[in-house]
Amino acid sequence: MTAFATLPLSDKLLANLDSLGYREMTEIQAQSLPSIMEGRDLIAQAKTGSGKTAAFGIGLLCNLNTAWFAVQGLVLCPTRELADQVAGELRRLARCVPNVKVVVLTGGSPMRPQIASLEFGAHIVVGTPGRVRDHLSRESLDLSNVRMLVLDEADRMTDMGFYDEIAGIVRACPKRRQTLLFSATYPDDIRQATEAFLYDPVEVTVEAQHSGGQIEQRFYEIDFDERDKSVGKLLKHYQPASAIIFCNTKVHCKELLDELHAEGFSALALYGELEQRERDEILVLFSNRSCSILIATDVAARGLDIANLEAVINADVSRDTEVHIHRIGRTGRGGEKGLSLTLCAPNEKKWVKLIEDYQGAPAEWHDIKELAEDEFVNAEPAPMLTLCIAGGKKEKLRAGDVLGALCGDGGLTKEQVGKIAVTEFQTYVALDRRIAHQAFDRLKAASTIKGGDFGSFKGRNFKMRFIEV
Repeated sequence: MTAFATLPLSDKLLANLDSLGYREMTEIQAQSLPSIMEGRDLIAQAKTGSGKTAAFGIGLLCNLNTAWFAVQGLVLCPTRELADQVAGELRRLARCVPNVKVVVLTGGSPMRPQIASLEFGAHIVVGTPGRVRDHLSRESLDLSNVRMLVLDEADRMTDMGFYDEIAGIVRACPKRRQTLLFSATYPDDIRQATEAFLYDPVEVTVEAQHSGGQIEQRFYEIDFDERDKSVGKLLKHYQPASAIIFCNTKVHCKELLDELHAEGFSALALYGELEQRERDEILVLFSNRSCSILIATDVAARGLDIANLEAVINADVSRDTEVHIHRIGRTGRGGEKGLSLTLCAPNEKKWVKLIEDYQGAPAEWHDIKELAEDEFVNAEPAPMLTLCIAGGKKEKLRAGDVLGALCGDGGLTKEQVGKIAVTEFQTYVALDRRIAHQAFDRLKAASTIKGGDFGSFKGRNFKMRFIEV
């Protein structure tokens, strides 16, 4: 392992990396950062969760002149969710650098606040190709001073039909710039399509496979009509604190959600055609542990990076071996052990054979009937319950204001309060389920508005409600 201290980084940045738990570089960081620091263009093949965001994030921050309010760094991502996560990671990395402004430009959000943010000045823009092109056409975004362009998950952006938008954005950037391309795969068609974006790039490849010792993979053969019941059996037997269940279609997502609800599980489903507000709320509830199980299609789960995921369950076998590798790679991160459980009907065995060929190892088969009925336990509710407060950034409400009220009027300790997510119009806060309702009643009692579900935060009253899963 190589320490970050071996790089020419400032003492403040090294201290901040240490406080974030970044002491040794991951393989992708060790292979790419020296070239990034030298100003070279880069093509990096690396799987999700390999530490690539910190790799290009450190490069962006080292390239920045914070006294100059111009867009100097641009990161393009395939989805809004990934853009939000990348921006959050960049802000954490930038805590040691005063006055760094990171602006997110994605679809599903109104244009006007984004335009206002750009008018105040931004150093780094993180966005999706479609929305960035919208801003360029409105002339609300100026990319003529970009020093570093990052294409994150370039293969996904190309698969989603964003190539023309990306090419237009690249043309709006200076020719003399540094370009970093990160991609889980780099087939010939993408190589040809992106060749014009890069100048004499360094190529880095980090093995996309997952070590057998890190993720335990188990395959279960099932009959056609017992798939959804078998998912419930796996959940009750292994009892993961958090799990993503992958389905190949949104129809199956909905059917499985109904089945798991009937069995008492706290589960949510993420698939196409959901409104952006619904998607955002589902992700908040899953990431703050108010919901233990997320059922998703591959398209809906693109770009999600959920920490400490104990298990991945493939309710359907993926027909794409690389998709299978990406699915299971969401567990077993950061040196933790992971668990992958795959259900396979007789007609899906040919897809498992492709996975075996791809991984160069046989599948480990188990009998679903081995999970004896007396081993099953009742589904436990998620450990946290989310309180939704009808106020957010628009009302100048901050996480510290909410925590102060909960530990004051609500009578809670900091340990009983989980993640606090402040959005434009709402604030979501995870509370220890065992004391959540008691804290709610105390907040109501302390409010100056009686006869309704109001709490006092920052000296003002806001409507409150719990979101039950």
